[in-house]
Amino acid sequence: MSAVVVGAGIVGSSVAYHLARRGVPVTLLEQGPAPATGVTQDVLDLVHVIEKLWAASRCFHAPADADAEDWIAVKAARILRGSARQAADEIRAEADHHKLTGDQRMAADKACQYLDNNADFVHYDRALAAGWPIASGVIEGAARHLIADRLDITGSRWSVPGAEALLILRAVISNDDFPAYWNFHIQAEHRRLHPGYGKANYKLAA
Repeated sequence: MSAVVVGAGIVGSSVAYHLARRGVPVTLLEQGPAPATGVTQDVLDLVHVIEKLWAASRCFHAPADADAEDWIAVKAARILRGSARQAADEIRAEADHHKLTGDQRMAADKACQYLDNNADFVHYDRALAAGWPIASGVIEGAARHLIADRLDITGSRWSVPGAEALLILRAVISNDDFPAYWNFHIQAEHRRLHPGYGKANYKLAA
């Protein structure tokens, strides 16, 4: 078993640390530089890159222009293939070709600078090949469904053991593993309550 933890904040780092202590191979993903712990791989959230591309597209296309989506798709595909610097060079060249100056090309230049500054964190081709997530939307949605929808109920108070037990149960149900878990639980309880059941070696006596 291995684990991927998204977010190297206090909670994420703590989870990665405890998993690593238990011998579980961990990949800790963060969108910026993180300490060299031996379990960290920095990956910039793709959503942030797409936001910069949308802003840059306005330098070349009107807001209602459908071609803007195609422009973004081409640049995003290049970045996903691991050619972020090439994408930045193409955007600059396009701005030069259109003879954009000053404010006309500001968003395009900002997008290029963003890609250059984060060149070490946009190797999405490597991340995808390793099976790592490149955007946090799925994780954030799972956290809302699994945690917030139950633990954030108004007026609720939770102890750590109680919250952990509830989250484990919600995870089992969300993964459609409850029937298998319940069968296991019944068998485990039976063994706990009747530890000698089925193990006695009965002999006939006169």
